[in-house]
Amino acid sequence: MQTVVEIENLTKDYEVGFWKKKKVRALDSLTLDVAGGQIFGFLGGNGAGKTTTIKILMSLIFATEGRARILGEDISNVAMRRRIGYCPENPYFYDYLKASELMLYFGELFGLDKAKSRQKCEELLTKVGLAEKDWNKQLRKFSKGMLQRVGLAQALINDPEIVFLDEPMSGLDPIGRREIRELIAGLREKGTTVFMSTHILSDIEALCDNVAILRHGRLAATGKLDELLSDAGETQSFEINVKGVAADALRADLAHIAGATVAAKPSGANIQVSDERDVDRVLEITRAHGGRLVNVQPVRQSLEELFVRETG
Repeated sequence: MQTVVEIENLTKDYEVGFWKKKKVRALDSLTLDVAGGQIFGFLGGNGAGKTTTIKILMSLIFATEGRARILGEDISNVAMRRRIGYCPENPYFYDYLKASELMLYFGELFGLDKAKSRQKCEELLTKVGLAEKDWNKQLRKFSKGMLQRVGLAQALINDPEIVFLDEPMSGLDPIGRREIRELIAGLREKGTTVFMSTHILSDIEALCDNVAILRHGRLAATGKLDELLSDAGETQSFEINVKGVAADALRADLAHIAGATVAAKPSGANIQVSDERDVDRVLEITRAHGGRLVNVQPVRQSLEELFVRETG
């Protein structure tokens, strides 16, 4: 796939202090490439440099060293901005504008005629789940979650080739998060690249093809999410959840299966085995005791475990 974001040795130092200023390095020689047509997760703890990176890419702040390109163009190229979208973590708009007026304003900025702007306004405000009764309400009356929805809508008004989202689920309730996840997944289906920074790891697992993890301004890990989560150095194990049978009733019969463990659950038992060939034997024993299978799944390192390990 074509590379749509190229970051090379990007460094950012901030001056802090009043009388005796000193430099604090927020980003340290970051080098990263992002291929098009995917949802790319950008992870890291607080102060790792995620928002700093995105602000540099958006030319809201400037790097101390290094360079970056978006869609093959240097980030200083103003014309390239017509092809991208951006929603910050805390979008702020003029309080006395209505949501529909804001969308029409951004449509005009991108050169859309009034009819096209109005069509895109209605389409996008519907897509992000903003109730129609709120379209003509002043933004100062919006909750944080409602402002987040408007921010996402304005980021898509120009049908961008790549959209940068900094904590897009911030302030959203569970229903809103689900709606926005579906919206982001739909962007990938259209061929739009999504560069997404978020602390909500379940959204990363549900959406992202590739991820990068920052630690103290440096790149700690990057690659396909499935490959990062699978640890080749560990023995693969399998988790079998059953119901309708007590754990104590299974322990004696499963004792002869090497490495098998049984844990009690309110309605049944959780069994782990280290060899896939043992799964069938466990199911036979469970059925012999009148139990029923709930699910079987491989046990792998969670994204939370990977995140903690890489970020310290």
